[in-house]
Amino acid sequence: MSSSHREAGHGPRAGLPVLIGLLGACYAVAATGAVASADAGSTYQGLDRPAWAPPAWLFGPVWTVLYATIAIAAWLFLRSQAAHTRPAMIFWAVQLAFNLAWTPLFFAAGQYGLAFADICLLLLVLAATLISFGMQRRSAALLLLPYTVWVVYAAALNLDLWLANT
Repeated sequence: MSSSHREAGHGPRAGLPVLIGLLGACYAVAATGAVASADAGSTYQGLDRPAWAPPAWLFGPVWTVLYATIAIAAWLFLRSQAAHTRPAMIFWAVQLAFNLAWTPLFFAAGQYGLAFADICLLLLVLAATLISFGMQRRSAALLLLPYTVWVVYAAALNLDLWLANT
């Protein structure tokens, strides 16, 4: 492995500073979402929700855990001996960007249809991330499975809320 490859944070030398940076990126997305959804609780309570919608209090704890797994999955992938990490990490960054965009679209702008389009794109890029990670580091892909399941559930909920509240 070249030293420039190591310097970029790839391979076994992707240590604690890289993990902290990835966690920082994920929790920056969470913080931005929290700012964009300051009145999310009242907005969510005011929506016509299906019986299978989770209570508002559940979102915070679930996302706290999921953001950690998203970061750790990327870190494990970067620690693999993969020769070509860039495409997979681009997918990872793009899915995080779609994740970031969803909350302002849904809660701040009230654009339920655009939020649904965003979450569908998130799922596509997340699938590409899962496949890319899985080809090199199965444990990294497995860590993304709970996130994927939650996003599928959130997409179904988003669609239902959009159809029921417009």
